[in-house]
Amino acid sequence: MPVYLTQKALDKLKADIHHARTVERKRISNDIAEARAHGDLSENAEYDAAKDAQGKLEARIAQMENTLAEARVLDEDDVDTTKIRILSTVRYVNSKTGMEKVVTLVSAPEADVSQGRIPITSPIGKGLLGKAVGEEAIIHVPAGELHVKILEITRDGHG
Repeated sequence: MPVYLTQKALDKLKADIHHARTVERKRISNDIAEARAHGDLSENAEYDAAKDAQGKLEARIAQMENTLAEARVLDEDDVDTTKIRILSTVRYVNSKTGMEKVVTLVSAPEADVSQGRIPITSPIGKGLLGKAVGEEAIIHVPAGELHVKILEITRDGHG
């Protein structure tokens, strides 16, 4: 399944993979060698911790490489603003509370909820996708249903 990323996110992913393969692998390899030098490996907590860290790093590298293999670069200038899609910035109002919120729909690797960047795979992301200005959406969230009205759709970071 494709993972849609901006060029900036793709470049960051490549840099993260490079750092993990070079800097982090070398550091863990040194930690393992140092722990081995301490003797008996059967009761060596540092060795166990270093091997555990190595396993986690390799899993993280594999996950990042899978994301890279599936990555498709999105041209932000081509994002349609008539309907909500990935990279759309959406201003909506909660019909029950009257509270307005602005979120940007992004791919999971680019998500940062504290910055209002929510993944399109989240309940809110899925509920907003395909909607147009003026439409109402009923979004199924863990706490129940969220009723919202779409007020504005713009492009990520643009007007």
